[in-house]
This record gives sequence, C-alpha cells and structure tokens, in this order.
Amino acid sequence: MKSIIETLHIAVVESLSQIYNTTINASMVNIQPTRKEFEGDYTLVVFPFLKIAKKKPEATAEEIGNHLTQNTKLIVAFNCVKGFLNLSLNETVFTKQLQQIATTANYGQFKKNGKVATVEYCGPNTNKALHFGHFRNMMVGVATANILVAAGYRVHQVNILNDRGIQICKSMLAWQKYAYGATPESMGKKGDHFVADYYVKFQREYKAEVDKLVADGTDKKTAEAEAPLMQQAREMLLQWEAGDEVTKSLWQKMNNWVYDGFKKTFKRLGVNFEKEYYESETYNLGKELVQEGVEKGAYYKKEDGSIWVDLTDDGLDEKLLLRSDGTSVYLTQDLGTAHLRYEDFKMDTSIYVVGDEQNYHFKVLKLALQKLGKKYADGIYHLSYGMVDLPGGAKMKSREGTTVDTDDLMDEVVQKAAEASQELGKIADLTETEKTVLFEQIGIGAMKYYILKVQPQKRMVFDPAQSIDLVGHTGPFIQYTYTRIHSLLQKASIDINTDKYPTNIKATEKNIVKLLDEYPTKLRAAAKHYDPSEIANYAYDLAKAFNKFYAELPILNETNETIKQARIILCQQVGRLLQTSMTLLGISLPNKM
Repeated sequence: MKSIIETLHIAVVESLSQIYNTTINASMVNIQPTRKEFEGDYTLVVFPFLKIAKKKPEATAEEIGNHLTQNTKLIVAFNCVKGFLNLSLNETVFTKQLQQIATTANYGQFKKNGKVATVEYCGPNTNKALHFGHFRNMMVGVATANILVAAGYRVHQVNILNDRGIQICKSMLAWQKYAYGATPESMGKKGDHFVADYYVKFQREYKAEVDKLVADGTDKKTAEAEAPLMQQAREMLLQWEAGDEVTKSLWQKMNNWVYDGFKKTFKRLGVNFEKEYYESETYNLGKELVQEGVEKGAYYKKEDGSIWVDLTDDGLDEKLLLRSDGTSVYLTQDLGTAHLRYEDFKMDTSIYVVGDEQNYHFKVLKLALQKLGKKYADGIYHLSYGMVDLPGGAKMKSREGTTVDTDDLMDEVVQKAAEASQELGKIADLTETEKTVLFEQIGIGAMKYYILKVQPQKRMVFDPAQSIDLVGHTGPFIQYTYTRIHSLLQKASIDINTDKYPTNIKATEKNIVKLLDEYPTKLRAAAKHYDPSEIANYAYDLAKAFNKFYAELPILNETNETIKQARIILCQQVGRLLQTSMTLLGISLPNKM
C-alpha cells in the first residue's frame, strides 16, 4: 500500500506537469510533514520549481496550491510561507489510510529483496567478562539485524571470539601461578568473571614487577619488556602456537569457562548467533591470504621477514600484516575471518559492529582485501559506535579491574525496576514468578531502549535511574503505554467493523494516523542508515501521541458507535506498531505493569 506522502507525491507531480506543460522529475518533489508551528498536514518545498515557473517563491506556491485544490480531492486548503507550500488534506484521506493499515497483514514489512547481509557483533576477548561497552555493541547488532530482516534482507548474525594471543596467555599464566586449582564452581563465580579476575591479577603483579625494575634503575620501556611475567606470557604464547599439549589443554579449559559465562549473558539478553568464529581457527587462513598478497604483489616483505601492505596512496600508511617471526596480528585473523565468512554466506553486505576506536582498522581491512582482488570487500561496512559512560564519568577499563560489568548493571537496573513497580502498587495480584518476569522485562527493556534511542555513532551517558522512568523518553514509558492499550482493548466488548469509518477526525487522531503511516518510511531509513534509533524514537513519538489522544478523547465511553469503533481500531494499530517496533529492538512488552 502507498503512504499518504507517496499518494500526495504522485498528485503533485501530475499537477506540476499540467501547470507548466513539461515533464517533472519526481526527485525534485520534496514533501515533508508540516512543522507544528504552521497550519497544514504536509509541506511541499517550492524552490526547485522556480526556474520552471519563472515566478517568485510565494507566487509559485500560490499557483501550485490553487491548482491542487481545484484538481484533486486530496487537498482542501493551503497556505504559503515563503518557498514552502503547506497543504491541508481532506480528513477522509486519514480515515481511509487507517482502514488500509488495519486491514494490511504484516503492515510495514518489506518483501524479500534477494540481498544477503551478515552482522558481526559482540566480539569479546576470552580473558574478560562482558562489560557495558559490549552491551551497547550487542544491542545495536541485534536491532540492526532485526531491522534488516524486516526490510527484506536475509541476515546472518555472527560473532568473532578473540580466543588467542598474548592477552589470553596473561590470564592463563595468572591462573597457573595464583589460583591453586580454583575453578568457577569452587569459587561460586560465573565463568567469564572468574577468568577475568586472573587477567586483572596478572596486570597488578606485572605492574609491581615493572615498578620494581624502574626503581632499580631500568628505564620503563625496557622494564615492561623484561619483566618476568611478560616474558613468561610471551613464552606461553609461543608454546601455544607450537601446539604444546599442556598449554593447549589449559587454554581450552579456561576458554570453556568463559564461554559458559557468555552463554548465560546472551540468553538473558535474547542474543542468538547463527555462527561463531574463533580467531584461533581463522588466523592461519589469514596468514595464507597474506602470502597470497605477496605473490600477487599486493603486499610486500621487508628484510626482517615481516609482511606489510602499503596504503599511502589511499591516504593511510603502511600496515603490518605478519610479524618477522611469522606470528599474526589482529588484522591477519580479520582477513581470514572475512574470507571464511564469504565462503559460508556469499553476503552482499558485511556489517561489523565495532567501537569507533577501530575506525582506522576497518579502513585498512577493506583496502587490504580490495588490493587482493576480493570483490566481497566492497560490501564491508563498519557500523561504528561511541563509548558509553556512566554518570560521573565512569569508564570501562578492564585492565585495571574497574570495568562496568554488564551482568552487574543488569541486576542493578532490574532491582530499580522492581522497586519502582512495587511503589506504584498496581501489581499486587501478580504471583511472585510473574513479578520476577515483569521486573526483568522492565529492567532489561529499559537498558536496551536507553542505549538504542541514541544514534550509534554518538558517545553517550547511561543513567540507570533515569532509564526506568515511566514518564520520560524511556522504554518503560512505551511499555506502560502498551499495557494501557492492552487493558483498554480487553474491556472493549463490541465487534469491530473495519468497513465503517467516520468522515470526520480530530487533530489528535489525525496525528496518530500520520505516525502509523510513517512507519514503513522509518523502517526503510533505519535499514538504510543501520540506525536503530530511528525505530526507537519512532516508538516513543507514537506512544506520546497515543497518550495525548487517550487523555483528550473518549474511547470506550464514546456514544457514536462509528467513532467508537474507529478509535478502538486506532488503539489496536498503535499497540500493533509499538509491539512491532520494540520487537525489532529486542524489547519485550508486558501486558500489565
């Protein structure tokens, strides 16, 4: 079905063609909802037609407005503000559009477009628990994948686990030296938290060694390289790469602890990966691609045996691909993973949800693959997101052990949601199990929405207390609006006749129909820009408009049955699109709060 703007667009193109007796390029016609301070429903930008009209903006707008009101039933009035033509539509346009929306199955869902996309997100290291930066990463990844599916793509959600390298060996070495056989089970800790403790322990002990060497007269750079713990960690990495059985066994055991912990967090957040890749399995393929690049002349080898790619002609610099001792760098495994992923999925677009500190890295990855002649490199897109801070400027610093842990913050917000819900006193009839489920829905939903309402590229502050506010720009506000609609519809006892609509419509009702009508456009924009905030803010605007309508007009108490039915249908469609929008964001809506 066509949106109101699309229908209006067609009418304007036809009208312009008739007025000026010429073919009008449809792309010249720009129609937007009229700003609230002006009278009208939709606004046509007149400036592109001034050369054709050979008149001033006001006169051109007047001419177009007169023709539209006289030759189409869509327009009943207009007003001109400089080069902007504000159009007031016949009220039946909105009632008919509501009828179409209500009777269209899967409204707003686009047909399959034949395109394939992979969305990689999370990307944790197996020496750390998931911090709150990972939370933003995962929520952007899940929502982006859902939005692309709704927009017609076939989407594969994937993860890359950074399960090898010097950082992993640090936690392994610390466990060997300081754990005395402790396990997650014996310590009563979640596996990823347990292993992360030993990474922090390594860093503290290592710092003490460096400080002692510096105090004894060694310069800091030398001290950092020669500290016994760092030398032992490097030796462990060489043993791992050489396939030493004891080292590999310890590595596998500790990684399994971490994976068990990750899975619990993923389940709580509703995160599901179709496939998980492991750096330990892709870095050798990356090495092969690097050698292929040398053979093709795309990469070059230095005298020390290290291999590089020269990107100076592309505005970057020279980038190391393989060290002189043959060991890989992060880029090496990313080359291998990208190639393996294309063999798996033959995707048109490969979206990497990774923090903005890696902007340079993904420029290099794309260029390095393009120089190899890999066509799939053209589809690489880095969905960059900004850092998340907490009130007061708290940062995520895993190395120092002061990281803001995702699990802990979820527990905190769910507890705040429980306290706020119980204060309202509207859930006394729920069982304890039902309350537990509800608090989880509100708390986790609040966190997800607070993150997703902000454009990914923007740095942001997450305020746990503000996130659960029932009257602010929050997830719980939208959830509460949905429960209000659900309760209202349960009380509605009439049979709905979707063929019978009133001819008149109030301003608040018209505003909601406009918003319902905008949903496909918002979805299209969110998919095009890989921006879940388009959907998050749409849901808020819709909920806010509904609450204004609910406060101003009778619904179940309306005496005119035709108007009453139309308003109930309006409620149904708002509830339907709130649920659709929030589901795309990975947020569940309770029936009662």
